[in-house]
Amino acid sequence: MARSEEVRLRTGWVSRLARWTLIALTFEAITGLAITFAPFHPAVQWGTVYHTLIGILTLLPLCWYYAVHWLDYKRYALSHVVLLGYVGLTALVLCALSGVVLTVEGIWGIRRSPFWRWFHLTTTFVALGTVIPHILIAYLRARRRGLARQAHRMLGETVGGTAAGLLLIGLSTAIYSGEQYHNEFPPDYSYVYGEDRPFAPSLATTDTGGAFDARSLAGSESCGTAGCHEQIVEEWKPSAHRYAAMDPLFQKIQNVMAEQNGPESTRYCGGCHDPISLFSGTKNVFVENLTNLHGYQEGVSCLVCHSIRETDLQGNANYVITQPREYLWQWDTEGVKRVIRDFLIRTYPKEHNRLSKRMFKAPEYCAACHKQFIDQEINRVGWVQLQNQYDNWAASHWNQKGDPTKTIECRECHMPLVDSTDPAAGDSSDYNRSPDDGKHRSHRFAAANNFVPRLLKLEGWEEQVEHVERWLRGEYDVPEIQDKWREGPLVLMELEVPPQASPGETIPIRVVLTSNKVGHDFPTGPLDIIQSWVELRVTDSAGNLVFASGRRDEKHFIEPGTFMFKVEPVDQYGNLIDRHNLWEMVGVRYRRALFPGYSDTAEFYVACASGFAAPPQPGREPGEPRVEEFQLQAGERLDTYTVTAILNYRKVDQFLLNFLFGEDSGLTAPVVELARATATVEIVPKRSEGSREMGMR
Repeated sequence: MARSEEVRLRTGWVSRLARWTLIALTFEAITGLAITFAPFHPAVQWGTVYHTLIGILTLLPLCWYYAVHWLDYKRYALSHVVLLGYVGLTALVLCALSGVVLTVEGIWGIRRSPFWRWFHLTTTFVALGTVIPHILIAYLRARRRGLARQAHRMLGETVGGTAAGLLLIGLSTAIYSGEQYHNEFPPDYSYVYGEDRPFAPSLATTDTGGAFDARSLAGSESCGTAGCHEQIVEEWKPSAHRYAAMDPLFQKIQNVMAEQNGPESTRYCGGCHDPISLFSGTKNVFVENLTNLHGYQEGVSCLVCHSIRETDLQGNANYVITQPREYLWQWDTEGVKRVIRDFLIRTYPKEHNRLSKRMFKAPEYCAACHKQFIDQEINRVGWVQLQNQYDNWAASHWNQKGDPTKTIECRECHMPLVDSTDPAAGDSSDYNRSPDDGKHRSHRFAAANNFVPRLLKLEGWEEQVEHVERWLRGEYDVPEIQDKWREGPLVLMELEVPPQASPGETIPIRVVLTSNKVGHDFPTGPLDIIQSWVELRVTDSAGNLVFASGRRDEKHFIEPGTFMFKVEPVDQYGNLIDRHNLWEMVGVRYRRALFPGYSDTAEFYVACASGFAAPPQPGREPGEPRVEEFQLQAGERLDTYTVTAILNYRKVDQFLLNFLFGEDSGLTAPVVELARATATVEIVPKRSEGSREMGMR
């Protein structure tokens, strides 16, 4: 190509449009590859912002360049350099179009399309693989035709312009690279168990072995401000995970523990109830509530759960947590900064994707906190097993190892699938799910606590309590496991009574209770404060009470002698642990719970009254002495007794509530009826040979 012809071309080596185009494409290529392959870093995040901004600003100029370049060279005969140009031009057009789609998804969408991300990257490589040889061949030809100076100038401007863009990214990173965390323990932090175990007696630890700034594990509200996880955040707000630290019972009990054994002792509870405070070093001195402000408000936050990297079956919060690296303006929940933050998470999801892990699916993950023990470090005596949902489940018929079609795991019950518009909807890794099933796992973590949400009146507490009570009554449908689960209440109740009884006899009553669809012991959790009991009432046909057991008095205490599921732990002196002072526990003097699929029986013996009136006799006044004999026909009855058995449940016993909050607080835990059974006993005269005969005088 002659020099004069080159000058006439609008997109040749001397073209200003060509120079700006090459600068833009080089900058976009470098920043785009960094987004894909470089480590997560604030500079790459800034690069993502500028990559998108430059792409938007140069989109029309680039399209103009593509069109003009084609018009300039379309008359040339097809050759290897022209062919490379056509392929590269096509790839660049497709790359630009897919970039537009990704930008729209990043700004206005809530879900990224893996296809468009793959397509954008693929067309980038195709463009690089064709455009670079195309330019190199054109450069060699330019040198032979006396255009080396113009080519060198364009290439130099390309390098300089790209370097200026990268320098802008570096300056932006230096000016703002995110929140500066202070990962240090307080100066007066007490290392009771040595500097190598700063969080003991909790078994929880960080991957660095040091403190984490509380802010780095908080900010759960920000997960729902982008239109992304709004539904999940709303479910989490009234859940037991959210109020784990602000639970008034927990706060009162840990204060008692701190007064007795020092504030450091409350680290034992912190790994599960108050991890943000534990890892930030708050459980060291008598600050208010022994709880960091973030920890108090969020308990087990989104980032706490999703940042755990290792767990162990030992329990007592035996897990390792890593500090999540933040996105720019991660904690902003409104304005332009929030929009940029959301855009970065969607278009540069590298770090965000680390928060979604396959280990969440394993029951072993739940075991880290849902398994507890006391050992010599705490009770000064020796090892004692406390609540242990995991081992119960693992040894039960619900766990058919290696066969998910017959196994029911923790998440399938306590995180049932719900209809979802959340980006987390869909899952291809479960045998019975698909990526487009339109469901996510509920983050209500419905279990058995209907007391604290009502007491705290958290956002959405009414719906949470309704879910919990439906769950307790066995009325919560879980279609995912319908073919593996069972119908009816959590605990089946059957009444065994004789069909008939006679005055003066004792009526034997058996209440058979069978764990029906509970995945672990029933009840479970802190059994020293939980109560589940059988209330039995026997009434006659007039509604008069003949016998009762399991009633509550006007102060909400359950009457002595009641058949009850619970545990009575004792300290080393044999004293009852009745204030949830588990740090003094060395054993139990009474324990009653139902293993999955097993039964227990409550037996009652009810005296049948002997003072039934005889049938009236013609011609006799009431009360007049009776001198004749009379006969009752077989099957004729004197009365009918109705036997009603109810299985009740409440989360906290009244003694503990009175101890923690005072008798004048008026607090009592709501009682939920889990199951009910009724039967009747016909009261008939005593049998004699041949006929029923009763003689009176």
